[in-house]
Amino acid sequence: MSKIALIVGAGSGNSAAFARALAADDYKVVLAARNITKLDSLCSQIDAYAISCDATSVDSVRDLFDSMHQAIGAADVVLYNASAYTAGSITNLDPELVLDSLMQTAYGAFLVAQQAAIGMKQLGGGALFFTGATASVKGFPNFAPFAMGKFALRGLAQSLARELGPENIHVAHFIIDGGIASPGRDLDSEDAASNTNDAELEPDAIAQTYMAVLKQHRSAWTHEIDLRPWVENF
Repeated sequence: MSKIALIVGAGSGNSAAFARALAADDYKVVLAARNITKLDSLCSQIDAYAISCDATSVDSVRDLFDSMHQAIGAADVVLYNASAYTAGSITNLDPELVLDSLMQTAYGAFLVAQQAAIGMKQLGGGALFFTGATASVKGFPNFAPFAMGKFALRGLAQSLARELGPENIHVAHFIIDGGIASPGRDLDSEDAASNTNDAELEPDAIAQTYMAVLKQHRSAWTHEIDLRPWVENF
């Protein structure tokens, strides 16, 4: 029987690459996003389920997990990939947009993690992954809201790793330190969009790391890992 993987905040980039890698490894994949129409092609490609979800809503997240459980069962793997940011000077930032950024990047992660943990405890284990960013460890000028959300996400991941690890639930935080190359490109092309010189992270390469961490033996679990292009300063 196939294991079940849920990706919240699914799109066409690194989350889609992870979804394809999971499907290739015989996982049944569930994709969640506010707009699931954009996921039609991916769902057809890997025979995935798509469920509409607002990760900032308690009821919507509960409905997501209930719908998934009724359709195919509880998730063995959950990736929280959703985030939002608004940029600008502290004196000009719109407080409502800042709140939305925090809600999507951090509060939604809490809501999803809570439901994921309930299901994984019943299963006797699982893997709970979070997608971080450079802003998880660095607060850049004019990007305070994004740093606030990603710092909070990292704190959530650390706390849950300590709480849930002894219950056989692998919690890992992935710091994506650099720009992610656009999906669906011709990798042999010579134009700039083809990620010449590997200056950006390839989504499939990110997915390989997710899968490697997922397959770790529990005697040697990774909690946090950072990924960056070889030319990226840090």
